[in-house]
Amino acid sequence: MSKNTSGIVSKVWSFCNPLRDVGVGYGDYLEQLTYLLFLKMADEYSKPPHNRKLNIPEDYNWESLTSRKGAELEFHYATLLRELSTQKGILGQIFTKSQNKIQDPAMLAKIIDMIDSEQWLVMGADVKGDIYEKLLEQNAQDVKSGAGEYFMLRV
Repeated sequence: MSKNTSGIVSKVWSFCNPLRDVGVGYGDYLEQLTYLLFLKMADEYSKPPHNRKLNIPEDYNWESLTSRKGAELEFHYATLLRELSTQKGILGQIFTKSQNKIQDPAMLAKIIDMIDSEQWLVMGADVKGDIYEKLLEQNAQDVKSGAGEYFMLRV
């Protein structure tokens, strides 16, 4: 695993304990992370050099999240998830039954900022796979040590 991948894993994992403290389980965090990463990567695909036309409504794209803070962000994120779940095709399937599990607007904003600070498309698929693998590994280690007991109950 590269140093860059290791740094991103550490950054992504650093939110697990604070989220657990506000009642968000590991499985819920991973799910929310997946939704947010999908939107961020879709945003990257829509810009040069890719310039792909995506079917994500402008009102519910990545930039709609990064431009909001506080209760407005939390409300918008919940609305975004609900609206994207009603879209036709693969987009609707990806977001089927999606709900905001991160009820702390400040924590949600920090996660969005963390995701926004990286260029995810330049990372190969192997790197993104490594990130998820290391998160699963880290959770398993915490469960063994007792630190992840709460996550175990929530998953």
